[in-house]
Amino acid sequence: MTTTPSLHEDQPQLSWTRYLGFSTDAKVIGIQYIVLAFFFFLIGGFLAMIIRGELLTPPADLVDRTVYNGLYTMHGTIMLFLFIFPVLNGLNNLLIPTMIGAPDMAFPRLNTAAFWLVPVFGFLLIASFFVPGGPAYSGWWSYPPVSIQNPLGHLISGQSLWLLAVALSGVSSIMGAINFVTTILRMRAPGMSLFRMPVFCWTALAAQSLQLIGLPALTGGAVMLLFDLTVGTSFYRPEGGGDPVLYQHFFWFYSHPAVYVIILPVFGVFSELFPVYSRKPLFGYVYVCLASFIIVGLGLIVWVHHMFPSGVTMWMRNLFMFTTMLIAVPTGVKVFAWLGTLWRGKIQLTTPMLFCLGGLINFVFAGITGIMLATVPIDIHVSNTYFVVGHFHYVIYGAAVMGIFAAIYHWFPKFTGRMPYEGLGKLHFVLTFIGANLNFLPMHPLGLMGMPRRVSSYDPEFAFWNVLASLGAFLLGVSIIPFLLNMISSWARGPKATHNPWNAIGLEWLLPSPPPVENFEEHVPTVISRPYGYGTGLPLVEHQAEIERQLILQEASA
Repeated sequence: MTTTPSLHEDQPQLSWTRYLGFSTDAKVIGIQYIVLAFFFFLIGGFLAMIIRGELLTPPADLVDRTVYNGLYTMHGTIMLFLFIFPVLNGLNNLLIPTMIGAPDMAFPRLNTAAFWLVPVFGFLLIASFFVPGGPAYSGWWSYPPVSIQNPLGHLISGQSLWLLAVALSGVSSIMGAINFVTTILRMRAPGMSLFRMPVFCWTALAAQSLQLIGLPALTGGAVMLLFDLTVGTSFYRPEGGGDPVLYQHFFWFYSHPAVYVIILPVFGVFSELFPVYSRKPLFGYVYVCLASFIIVGLGLIVWVHHMFPSGVTMWMRNLFMFTTMLIAVPTGVKVFAWLGTLWRGKIQLTTPMLFCLGGLINFVFAGITGIMLATVPIDIHVSNTYFVVGHFHYVIYGAAVMGIFAAIYHWFPKFTGRMPYEGLGKLHFVLTFIGANLNFLPMHPLGLMGMPRRVSSYDPEFAFWNVLASLGAFLLGVSIIPFLLNMISSWARGPKATHNPWNAIGLEWLLPSPPPVENFEEHVPTVISRPYGYGTGLPLVEHQAEIERQLILQEASA
């Protein structure tokens, strides 16, 4: 019998200072993305606390109304462009190469450049708030001609900074998408066909393909508006023959699929973690994989449902109502697959599993309200109200962010070599789940009652639900404290992690914790079966028992 060479003996201890400089190691870049994203998350969350503090009482008594609109704008753009997308890029950098057996990303220097654009456009984005004529005047859409007819009456330098930041964000994300797609398609381990690939890689491939198709529209639309504002072109100016509605099409052609760019990787996280913590193979593996690309196809033909109130023709309303409802089918395939995986499984309620279950519950609720919003009469009735805000936050925070927390807790020991503390993790989950639902659920009755978004004062009849929402927001703010304590203290002095503390199946769990610089180096195992073989007794790779024996011996001698 052929045996594999010894794995990674005498692995050098790497200094934490490598995270402060330029690196081409995908694992270092992944952690840089995640840490920087949570820095901006704290800023965006602080702005949310101010917003909910203002909405705690009906009168506008905390901040000036113009400042409030700017806070609203900055909260949304920081959370999307500086938290959600970077943190997902961080997970992609950590997981894709290790899951497929690649030594690194296909284009390491491009990977470095994509990351270091983030602090650049992050600085520009935040600086735009403090420059006259910034996004405070027009909201985070920068909707023309509102942005063009700014009451300042001169060059809108703050607005220009904001748009430049959005455009640079698009460039960074396109660079990342090229890297992720190429890596998945060209650098898989021997024997890893597409249908032996982990579902997370399928969802990453689908999401990044969607980035490559849709993101140039938003980036180009932002550049065109920047030209209208600075050099006098008339892409959107009605007085110059331009069409403001064209901007809506550019914006929403990408910005609704962006929701799938965010949620698809989280679907991948659910698909990876449910089998681990129920000790069962993933139910309907092939259908879960294919459903990701069906979502991509349908996701590109739903954007007009955001424009139903803008006077689009009836045939467009009917067509996009149908396509928006249809996208629930492949999404439902995934939900039923997860339920089938959980059914009669040996459920382990670890911190990652709790966040997955909570995220799934919230996503199902968000899906129900999403079908409601797909219906033309309901959409027109609640457009620009807090019903839409509540639905959106259930998707983004209730499902996506909770899935991100699940992923961090699950793969934390693999990439740090330390175990997180379960007690702090479960406290974090309880505070997050209660806070999210207390914050976002009251927004739905508020919207049905007619409370518009982007207002700092409101009628007293809305006070009860706003108080509940604000209390939930403050609880969400508190919930991040045990998370930060857990991450910092466990990385500094937590229990040492073995190579596979969760008894999971996957190439990344056949690496030491933390993995060496080039992962498997020259000895990449040959994949011989599909993933998620829990309870089947089938090895994932050739000579798996020998590989695991050497890892155990290495851990024992450390």
